[in-house]
Amino acid sequence: MFKTIKSDLPASVVVFFVALPLCLGIALASGAPLFSGVIAGIIGGIVVGALSGSKIGVSGPAAGLAAIVLVAIGDLGGFENFLVAVVLGGAIQIVFGILKAGIIGYYFPSSVIKGMLTGIGIIIILKQIPHFFGYDTEAEGADSFLEASGENTFSAILNIADNIAIGPTVVGIIGLVILILWDQVLSKKGKFFQLIQGPLVAVVTGIIFYYLTQSNATLGIEQIHLVSVPVPEGIDSFIEQFSFPNFGAISNPQVWITAFTIALVASLETLLCVEATDKLDPYKNVTPTNRELLAQGTGNIISGFIGGLPITQVIVRSSANIQSGGRTKASTIIHGFLLLISVILIPTLLNKIPLSVLAAVLFIVGFKLAKPSLFKKMYNLGWKQFVPFIVTVVGIVFTDLLIGISLGLAVGIVVILFKSYQNSHFLHKEGDDVDDGKIKMTLAEEVTFFNKGAILKELESIPHNSFLEIDVRKTIDLDYDIIEIFEDFAFKAKERNIDIKIVSQRGIEKNPDSFIEFFKKSKKTQRPKLPMS
Repeated sequence: MFKTIKSDLPASVVVFFVALPLCLGIALASGAPLFSGVIAGIIGGIVVGALSGSKIGVSGPAAGLAAIVLVAIGDLGGFENFLVAVVLGGAIQIVFGILKAGIIGYYFPSSVIKGMLTGIGIIIILKQIPHFFGYDTEAEGADSFLEASGENTFSAILNIADNIAIGPTVVGIIGLVILILWDQVLSKKGKFFQLIQGPLVAVVTGIIFYYLTQSNATLGIEQIHLVSVPVPEGIDSFIEQFSFPNFGAISNPQVWITAFTIALVASLETLLCVEATDKLDPYKNVTPTNRELLAQGTGNIISGFIGGLPITQVIVRSSANIQSGGRTKASTIIHGFLLLISVILIPTLLNKIPLSVLAAVLFIVGFKLAKPSLFKKMYNLGWKQFVPFIVTVVGIVFTDLLIGISLGLAVGIVVILFKSYQNSHFLHKEGDDVDDGKIKMTLAEEVTFFNKGAILKELESIPHNSFLEIDVRKTIDLDYDIIEIFEDFAFKAKERNIDIKIVSQRGIEKNPDSFIEFFKKSKKTQRPKLPMS
């Protein structure tokens, strides 16, 4: 794990700066103590990071659970009673993992996952625009269209003109210029600029700016525009920040309902994030989903026991980790230790970081998730890919994450049912019982994203130094999600010395450079006819 520490350490610093305000903001939006968000971030980094099978996923408190937490704390009669539900929710997640419910993650269409990433990227940018200009009425980490302040995403942006704060805006612009310069120019100039990440330089610059302009009436930055980490007066007051569950409330049926709700929503968000981060991962690692549920459940049990919010794997921190060059779970674990050490040793210094600088950091993260070129690419893939994609994006921007994904998933299912029928005998594999290294996979007439889990499992089971023949001569409709799986597998096949031969109506091709291009050329005009009634 520590062989790639030169990549993981700088990435962990970036993830730390992204995670800190989000942990605090989500706790604030949840109506919970601010320190509960930090606890969840620490446990998500250290405990879940260590137990998870994901190399680049980062866990912590999630904005998608904020509304549930806010209502639950009131309904259950206090934060300590709510913590019982967090502990029980973690135990239920462990049961989900034992029952191998993680397979659900394989049934989210690629178009919906890409729509989720793009929608989150747009939301990050839109939600950070007010913070960039010093209009800090909404807590960091919010992702719903309707805001707690009574505004919505777009009305908050429109109200910026009457509420611009000069100091935060100036330092935000300085930070953004540093980040763009670092990302586009300096990072290509030498290893030093790769080791010292742009976000670290931007944050340090922001702190220096705060100290230099304290006495300036125009450029000075008020406390409301800075990070707000709880500052203990001593070891006793630090320990007092931890809360503990009141297990006397365990007999309350409402506690169990809340626990199951937390377990279900947190598990779905985690599985969605796992699918998304695996797609973003340039090294095409496949995360074991059942192990992820076990890790998340363990993390939630510990978080609940010491006063933390519920934990999920989260895409904003995970994508920041990937974009910053994180290679292994070391970056996730180190970021957790950075959170822990910093809130103990330097909380006062952390409270000098301008929120506008962190908004600039998140601008870059959001833009890389929602590049305009992706819209053109999805459009060119055809309406079966584009419609679920765009519905997911619009749904996330104008509602929230879970509703947007649900809309995209519903549309994706309708599209599949409308355009095709599914042949249940989609895959025939032979040769793995003969020790000659030759394996043949024959695909049926139609293979859809419903078959992702089984195909991933079969491909992962192919041993090193094998010869794989993929027969698609009978295949009339091969879903783009399945083509992407083969594209990703080709990358891993080179590492495992697996030769691939595709047999199609067009002929035979060995180790194609791109499965996407191969199947694009091989696309047949003939489509199966529905049987006459």
